[in-house]
Amino acid sequence: MAISDHMEEFHGLPVFEFPDAATTVELPAPGAVAWRIGIEPWDSKETWAAAFARFLDAVDSTAVRALVVGVWGEGDDDSEPVVAALVEAKDRLPALRALFVGDITFDENECSWIHQSDVTPLLETFPKLREFGFRGGENMRLRPFEHTALRSLSVQTGGLDVEIVRAVAASDLPALERLDLWLGTSEYGATAEVSDLEPILSGTQFPALTSLALRNSEIQDQIAIAIASAPVVARLSTLDLSMGTLGDEGAAALLEGQPLTHLKTLDLHHHFISSALSKRLAAALEPSGVEVILSDEEEAEIDDDREWRYVAVGE
Repeated sequence: MAISDHMEEFHGLPVFEFPDAATTVELPAPGAVAWRIGIEPWDSKETWAAAFARFLDAVDSTAVRALVVGVWGEGDDDSEPVVAALVEAKDRLPALRALFVGDITFDENECSWIHQSDVTPLLETFPKLREFGFRGGENMRLRPFEHTALRSLSVQTGGLDVEIVRAVAASDLPALERLDLWLGTSEYGATAEVSDLEPILSGTQFPALTSLALRNSEIQDQIAIAIASAPVVARLSTLDLSMGTLGDEGAAALLEGQPLTHLKTLDLHHHFISSALSKRLAAALEPSGVEVILSDEEEAEIDDDREWRYVAVGE
């Protein structure tokens, strides 16, 4: 699966594409949409910073609640100028509550080729953010941070460096309700092990957490085995182990581990679980009202008698 579509909704708001300088359209009320600001991926007539400045002049930015950052340059251009421009505009965005950096599709730039930068200044500059996410591969950086308002954090990549996992796990986020980490594959830079997730799985780090997604991982079975006895699970309403290489070993661990009947949703889509175990999972949980998502059943590739599984988003 490639990321083929831009976000249509963010922070409960429809996403509206801020038009280029040559296009005249009626703009919606500033707080009624999530504004997507991006430039052409090749031969753009303006920089992202210029498009953003034009946006600030065209819209009452004091009422803007959500921003989505699209393409900001070509090839290996990183997001540092984007971060700098947003930080500089902090006083013009007092109502900003949601920010996503990197709403970029595969035909604009493959996920693992997107060049990010240190996004920590954004979280330090906007203390009232409730939702933050970023997507990329190259040069993704995040330092441990404190944020009392943040409720949702999403890190999307085809290969997540362990230092980002550790930074998230070391951050002080007392209000965090939803955590979504795409761990990816070693081929595209994933270096985290299950042990690096321990502060999250222990349930002590994020006291308000109710939705946990550890997905798109080549170690999905190992994660499921750890989840089977992880203290954090008892207070989750949503558990998402989708988009990865989950097979019968991980599925069996979920069945044999701690009860999951309190969950509202168990999302395992894009998996390599056998039909027999899929049926057992559904039979064990659905009578208790759990929505078990087992769509996109994949088949492993066999090469030289070895079984190869793949994550949904790598390249």
